[in-house]
Amino acid sequence: MQFRPKNPADRQLLRSSRSRLRRTAAAGLLCAAMAGSLALTAGPASAPAAFASDQSSGKTLKLALTGDIDTLNPFKAILATSSNILALQYQNLVAYGPEQNEEIPGMAESWETSEDGTVWTFKIPSDRKWSDGEPITANDAAWTFTAIQTNDELKQANGALLTSVSSVEATDDETLVITLTAPQASNPGTALPIMPEHIWSAAGDPAAFANDKDTVGSGPFTVVSYDKAAGVTMKANPNYWQGKAKIDGITWVPYKNSDAAVQALKTGEIDIVSSLTPVQYEALQNQPGITTNAGAGRRYQAIAINPGTTTADDTVMGDGNPALQDKELRRAIAMGIDSNTLLEKVLQGLGQEATGEIPMTYPLYHWDTKDLPLAYDPDEANRVLDEAGYTMGPDGIRLDKEGNPLKLRLMGRNSDPTHQQMADFIGPWMKAIGIEINTEMKAPAQVNDDSTFGNFDLYFTGWGIGPDPDYQLSINQCSSRPNADGTGATSENSLCDPEFDKLYLAQHAELDQEKRSELVKQAQEVIYNSAVNKVLFYANSLEAYRSDKWEPFTTQPAEGGIITSQNGPWGYYSATPVGSDVSEAGTSEESGSNTTLIVSAAAIVVLGIAAVLFLRRRGGNAEDRA
Repeated sequence: MQFRPKNPADRQLLRSSRSRLRRTAAAGLLCAAMAGSLALTAGPASAPAAFASDQSSGKTLKLALTGDIDTLNPFKAILATSSNILALQYQNLVAYGPEQNEEIPGMAESWETSEDGTVWTFKIPSDRKWSDGEPITANDAAWTFTAIQTNDELKQANGALLTSVSSVEATDDETLVITLTAPQASNPGTALPIMPEHIWSAAGDPAAFANDKDTVGSGPFTVVSYDKAAGVTMKANPNYWQGKAKIDGITWVPYKNSDAAVQALKTGEIDIVSSLTPVQYEALQNQPGITTNAGAGRRYQAIAINPGTTTADDTVMGDGNPALQDKELRRAIAMGIDSNTLLEKVLQGLGQEATGEIPMTYPLYHWDTKDLPLAYDPDEANRVLDEAGYTMGPDGIRLDKEGNPLKLRLMGRNSDPTHQQMADFIGPWMKAIGIEINTEMKAPAQVNDDSTFGNFDLYFTGWGIGPDPDYQLSINQCSSRPNADGTGATSENSLCDPEFDKLYLAQHAELDQEKRSELVKQAQEVIYNSAVNKVLFYANSLEAYRSDKWEPFTTQPAEGGIITSQNGPWGYYSATPVGSDVSEAGTSEESGSNTTLIVSAAAIVVLGIAAVLFLRRRGGNAEDRA
């Protein structure tokens, strides 16, 4: 976790937060008071206990690949599957730990911030190496930040996270200095996965670099090959700073759908299946040799309502029904959808009721309210439509303001059976308020393209949320809308609202945790009331693995957490074959680990008179449309 000096009142506020105190102990931070200024030094104490060994078992972990891979270029990858794979290969300067998504050392072993919060200094150990044996230096990080800032084509995945970055400089091989235009609540070290400069600078055009064969990374696994038909093969990185994994590698095996993947799990062809439907999950619960896990969800499921997709320069794009530019119509549609019924009937209750976009698993930022004006209320929806001038036709279908029947398309993925199941409920609900729905189930790649270019009326969407909400909020800014060709920034649902932009910038810069939390909740409320995104529920992450072949995997968070789709590599990095005699890593120099990173909470030392701590958080990697 990150802290910086704050006044005594904020210190008392911090002490009153039980979860913050737990994380303070877990993080093991060192607060130092220096002559002339107060600076925070953070990092070394909070690395997780290492999982790996310098001797691998000769086993390969086989995973089901059922989702789309848009690209393995980390500058451009948006989809969940792609980002999950890349998270195993590339580290950020600052990582998220497995216990409570706490900030811990990643590529950098420590960091500090100036008294005014605008200058961040990260220290990268001299003995860190890329998987090909080349040294990792601060120049790699400086190159990565600069490449995104100076090339619009590299902004797609993470560009929105660098709006406050003024300059990035490697003052020497071990020191990176990031200067911000203004203080920000989030730690800039968690913003980006860092690329090896010696590979990417030689690639010619980084935006066109496929990065799908014999790749070089800093995480526990690196991609050996990728082929759409054959899947993804990864090997253990012998130079990973916490030690080589206990297995030789990971294979992502393609399956046409989740039913085929479940069958492969039953026969032992693969070891882990994620993104299970409730029916699949329940069917696997009593299977011999298989263990199921329903982890606390960090994703939301929603229906996006096209408000009129526009580019960054306000050019209209896509074929969305122009009637949906009327907020009253969008609000009525939201009121016509019964989220709780979908949760109970389609998800079998395996999730939580939703409010805003930040799930309950992140209580600091979850909008916990019962006052939801767009909750299911078909009578109110009909009243709103009547008053807005949408006249009911003799066939029970309303007319829009141009006199055309109000007919809308609902798009979903043909790879996700829950989309069709939900559509079967939504069609009659919309008919009850005078709107005809035509359901279109398409291939995932087509859904991704159509949603990016605004070729939809309504569609099922969802995003994974990191521990800090900054990224998810950032992609709702006016400035996050893409270029006409789909390049540039990524927008969640083409929202452009000055009120929201003001709230986003305010929370981005707010260093008082209590005030920032309130601003984040207000920002979610603006999205909610704009009715561009009807959040339905927070689904549990339903997973299953071959427990007759593998020891229990590390979950994140440790209690009630998930194995797959983590904010980090811990689930797969912890993979241990049943009966393996490989000892845990992190204790030998040969394994590349560093025992000085594992210290008890009692080792926290506070130096200086009246040095006061303040909690700093940062969002995870660019999270994924799903």
